[in-house]
Amino acid sequence: MDHSTLNRKYINQAEMLANRVTKRFKHLYKRYARQNLSVFRLYDWDIPEIRAAVDWYDGHIVISEYTRQQSTKDWLPMMGEAVGRILNIPLENVHLKERIAGKQDGSRYERLDHTNQKIIVSERDLKFYVNLYDYVDTGLFSDHRNTRAMVKDMSAGREFLNLYCYTGSFSCYAAKGGAKTTVSVDRSESTILWARENMDLNGIPAETNILIQADTFDFLKRARQTGQQFDLAVVDPPSYSTTRTRNLQFDILRDHPELLAAVMAVMKKGATVFFSTNHQSFEPRMDELAISDVKEITALTIPEDYISKRKTIHRCWQITV
Repeated sequence: MDHSTLNRKYINQAEMLANRVTKRFKHLYKRYARQNLSVFRLYDWDIPEIRAAVDWYDGHIVISEYTRQQSTKDWLPMMGEAVGRILNIPLENVHLKERIAGKQDGSRYERLDHTNQKIIVSERDLKFYVNLYDYVDTGLFSDHRNTRAMVKDMSAGREFLNLYCYTGSFSCYAAKGGAKTTVSVDRSESTILWARENMDLNGIPAETNILIQADTFDFLKRARQTGQQFDLAVVDPPSYSTTRTRNLQFDILRDHPELLAAVMAVMKKGATVFFSTNHQSFEPRMDELAISDVKEITALTIPEDYISKRKTIHRCWQITV
C-alpha cells in the first residue's frame, strides 16, 4: 500500500473514531457529571480496524493503541489529533500511549517520562491523583469504580486488607465507608507514596490506614505468623510479575490457588474477599480453598462505559471465607 493510500485510510479511520467518541461523550458526560464521575471510557476497540482505547480524564484525553508489528508511528498521532479536535481539547491535553499485548511484566509501573505531573480527578465523593504523562497506566483503574462502591458499602467497622493495592483507591473507599483499619500492600515504593497522597487528599488519617511496601506473599507469610487477621479484602494482582531481587515469577493462571490460599489463612471466618483479574484467558481453580461460598459477580462490577462486545475488561469473584 503506497503512502498516499495509507494516509487516506488513516484519515478515514480518524474521522470514524472521532465520530464514535463524540457520540459517546454526549451520551455519558452530563449523566456522569451528575454522579461526580470525571473519569470514564469513551471507546474500546469497537471498530475492528481501530485498535485503541479512549479515556476521558476531566478535560484530558488518553488514547492507547493496542500495538502490533504492523503498527506505524503516524497512526496514533492522527487519531489523537482527530479526537482532540472534535472534543475541543488542546493538543497538550491529548496523551498518547501504546499497549503491547502479551506477557508484560509490571506494565502498570513502566515509566515513559519523569514529569511527576499529576492532576486531581473525581469519583463520586472521593478524589484521586492521576499521572497522565509518565506511565502507561494513570493511577486509577476506572473499570473497578462499581467494585469500589461495593467495598465501601461493606466496610463499616471492618479490618480491611488491600493486596497489590497500586495507588490505594480501594483503601480510600474502605476508609470512607467506615473501616476500622485498612492495610494496603504493594511492592512499588512510588505507588505506596502515591497511595498516601490519595489518602491525604481525601482526609484519611495515616494512624489507622497503614501502607506497606512489600511482596504480597512475604506480607501474607508474616501476617499469618503474627496472627494478624482481616474480615474484608481486595485481591487484584497483575497477570504476570517478577520479583527482581529474587527472580521469583508470578503467573496468575498458575499461581492464583496458592495466592488465595495464603489470603484465606489471614481472614476471619465469615470474611469477604473480592478477587479480580483482567487476564483474558483466566480459568478459576478455587475448589481446594477453605471457603464457604464463591460467586462470580463480574456483571455487577463492570460499569456501562466498559461493557464491550470484544472483551471483558475484568472478571471478579466474591468469596466468603
